[in-house]
Amino acid sequence: QVQLVESGGGLVQAGGSLRLSCAASGRTFSIHTTGWFRQAPGKEREFVAAITWSLKDTYYTDSVKGRFTLSSDNAKNTVFLQMNSLKPEDTAVYYCAADSTPLASQQYRSWYEYDYRGQGTQVTVAS
Repeated sequence: QVQLVESGGGLVQAGGSLRLSCAASGRTFSIHTTGWFRQAPGKEREFVAAITWSLKDTYYTDSVKGRFTLSSDNAKNTVFLQMNSLKPEDTAVYYCAADSTPLASQQYRSWYEYDYRGQGTQVTVAS
């Protein structure tokens, strides 16, 4: 089993930055891909970004490209989501998820393809 804990959320003004962390514990050696998702009030959960632990390949949804950056510290079993130039529409609960198998391009965008999921951290961007 793998446990995931997100942190780093908070309230920020539009144009500001936050760095979210996703710390993994347990059978971390089994993790192949970590993804970030978000869910705004009244909306469906959506894919934000994903990173593979071995090759550090990264994938982003179009709305965050150029503003959000994924990185990982494998020694600390932690994935970071650096969010810059935040907009009010980025307001949501952000969740990380991890999977132990290589995911195809459509699979890593699906919340339900991941074996492990965190509880989320709130990000609020004030206009």
